[in-house]
Amino acid sequence: MKRKIVADSSCDMWELNGVDFAVAPITISTDNKHYVDNQELDVHLMSEELAKYKGVSHTACPSVGSWLDCYEGFDEVFVITLTGAMSGTYNSAMTAKGIYEEENENVKVHVFDSLSTGPEMRLLIEKLKEKIDEDLPFEEIVEKGQDYLNHTRLFFALKSLHNFAMNGRVSKAVASAIGVLNISIFATASEEGTIQQISKCRGEKKVVKSMIEHLEDAGYHGGKVRISHADNLKLAHNVRDKILELYPNADIIVYPMGGLCTYYAEIGGLLVGCEC
Repeated sequence: MKRKIVADSSCDMWELNGVDFAVAPITISTDNKHYVDNQELDVHLMSEELAKYKGVSHTACPSVGSWLDCYEGFDEVFVITLTGAMSGTYNSAMTAKGIYEEENENVKVHVFDSLSTGPEMRLLIEKLKEKIDEDLPFEEIVEKGQDYLNHTRLFFALKSLHNFAMNGRVSKAVASAIGVLNISIFATASEEGTIQQISKCRGEKKVVKSMIEHLEDAGYHGGKVRISHADNLKLAHNVRDKILELYPNADIIVYPMGGLCTYYAEIGGLLVGCEC
């Protein structure tokens, strides 16, 4: 029996040791250029070019064919997608699931709507690998994966909401107040998979302090934390170091965002996923 984990590129992962893993790329586009969110994408260059671009940009979910290519040849496939409340990615993966199961006897595909993105998706991917390593039955892995999502959270610290507003994800009135006078917005992935603003603060020290407060308010007590950043390693490390000061045994990984998360978080943004 061949098992595989598949995710869209908003997970910001390209490799997963010890298990078959594939990524279906999301595309970021302007009127004159397409950026495929894969391992070869120069994310910094993309951000620079988009900052200078005066027109409208948008994103496109992986095609059904792209998902089918990822599923091909495997008996059991566990799929994790960007929140279905803000993207067609989940629906595209589900369409591919129906086709794949219809065309291949005795295969099983389960699509998890993460209701989130980035680090929270990564936490689920790691949990699914753990359960695959334990050789649990397909249905039990699905059950444990879904339950795990009920015990993880995602928080954002963003300096701009420009691209969210341009794509209708948040109101332009809300976006216009962010990024002025060094103000950062804190938000979380809501239970419905949308962006829920929770606070604002000014200055990096207050960003770190507020992030820790939000994590602890959510029930964090020293478990896994995954921190992705958009060209802001210093802030990511400051948040990591503060968590370790309070919880010395915490399992923390810091890494750069890929294309899709950088597009929405924008330069300076931070995403923090945690177990709670």
